[in-house]
Amino acid sequence: MTSSTASTRTSAAVVGALVGAAAGILLVTAAGTFSTTVSGIFAALAIGVPALGGAVVGVALTPGNTRSHPR
Repeated sequence: MTSSTASTRTSAAVVGALVGAAAGILLVTAAGTFSTTVSGIFAALAIGVPALGGAVVGVALTPGNTRSHPR
């Protein structure tokens, strides 16, 4: 794996994690409007899980990550 590919995957993972964390923050904010208290565990899970999912999707959808067989 070349350095260019590694840095591309790393930046895609970071961007995906940021997008996921933003979605999680929106989820916590929406839950806070319907509830008087939002526990710290719920907030951590609501931000952490989408951030992890975003990082995985960012790496999976990186250009050059396909497994096609040229004919």
